[in-house]
Amino acid sequence: MGDNQRQVFDVSMAIPSHNVSECVDDDGRLKRTGTICTATAHIITAVIGSGVLSLAWAIAQLGWIAGPAVMLLFSFVTYYTSSLLTDCYRTGDPVSGKRNYTYTDAVRSILGGYKVKACGLIQYLNLFGISIGYTIAASISMMAIKRSNCFHESGGKNPCHMSSNPYMIMFGVTEILLSQIPDFDQIWWLSIVAAVMSFTYSGIGLGLGIAKVAATGTFKGSLTGISIGTVTQAQKIWRSLQAIGDIAFAYSFSVILIEIQDTVKSPPEEAKTMKKATKLSIAVTTVFYMLCGSMGYASFGDFAPGNLLTGFGFFNPFWLLDIANAAIIIHLVGAYQVFCQPIFAFIEKWATQRWPESYFITKEFKIPVPGYRHPYKLNMFRLVWRTGFVMLTTVISMLLPFFNDVVGILGALGFWPLTVYFPVEMYIQQKKISKWSSRWICLKMLSMACLMISIVAGAGSIVGVILDLKVYKPFKTTY
Repeated sequence: MGDNQRQVFDVSMAIPSHNVSECVDDDGRLKRTGTICTATAHIITAVIGSGVLSLAWAIAQLGWIAGPAVMLLFSFVTYYTSSLLTDCYRTGDPVSGKRNYTYTDAVRSILGGYKVKACGLIQYLNLFGISIGYTIAASISMMAIKRSNCFHESGGKNPCHMSSNPYMIMFGVTEILLSQIPDFDQIWWLSIVAAVMSFTYSGIGLGLGIAKVAATGTFKGSLTGISIGTVTQAQKIWRSLQAIGDIAFAYSFSVILIEIQDTVKSPPEEAKTMKKATKLSIAVTTVFYMLCGSMGYASFGDFAPGNLLTGFGFFNPFWLLDIANAAIIIHLVGAYQVFCQPIFAFIEKWATQRWPESYFITKEFKIPVPGYRHPYKLNMFRLVWRTGFVMLTTVISMLLPFFNDVVGILGALGFWPLTVYFPVEMYIQQKKISKWSSRWICLKMLSMACLMISIVAGAGSIVGVILDLKVYKPFKTTY
């Protein structure tokens, strides 16, 4: 992406011909260096978001039977459809076929037609929504640190209300700086740091849940979830639908799978490496999700908070909560970049093709960086466009502070087409699976079942937005 989207003619001219193949891949781009380790880190960074801390609430709505069952179901569906998608990185031959650099490229080369525009619109709208959701989530964790210290100092007497706007601005400034990293393959270190942070706060949430269960000596909760009486029957239904949606979207990373695969070196063939990375990361993710969600529900039962660490399910030890929320913030800083890089690359590639002679768009200025061997390549279009994008997501986050529910709707729109429909359709086309064969029927049934899940989860999110609109005040949200 970025620089690598331009053919590296200057590299091949500067290096003797017998060494060219050692520096570039079969498509003429700089040699990819990604491994199972870096790909797994990218996936874990994308999958284990701060949403892991809301899984206790999700299980509380569904109960001890349906909650873990739904989690296992979505882990299987996500792994299976992701495995189908990895085979679509190359069109035709899995070793020497034409590379598809993005999800949309894969749809274009395998399916074509109107499906390309539909896929691109859904993908980039989904990524845009996620970036706004991450801005809101990070600001809530920043405030949680401030509030936990405020609660501690006042002995719980001060409600410690504060505005989220300054914290969103702080997050936005940080993302403006990091967004100037040109390419996806250059943020591998950010993904590894973010993945470590995700384990840190998930582990703290898990540890606090275990400690609370050990202290009380009881496992709270029931087989069927939150009881009628604590909530109305209508609330039970809508909350259950939202819980299914929360769990489904917690696993969604297919939207950037092809982009991650494009950073992986070969041999071995990229699909084999990516399948191993997908299996490993989803297995690790599912274990963490199951433990964190179950222990949180066992601790609080029907009254499990929406977020164990920011909803003040726990008050003490306050310093440990501060560490956990700091880890959430660092993780979201990295995850924001992982999800936004495909948008950055798409716009920059389009602009380069549209105005190839533009000095503003194509010219790069080499700036020496102390302590680094290679200078930083400053591109004015990249600087202006990426800064504008981050500012826009920050302003929308401040304008619509309940945007998490809107992101839920975007997630509902994105889950079925991006995680299931397009991978299934591309796989059928790529492998030439005959119509009405048993495999074709099974794949179509899977797609239809996931469509129904997206519809009901979207309905639950829409109800959440309607409730938020009743107390909506632009730029004046306090927690």
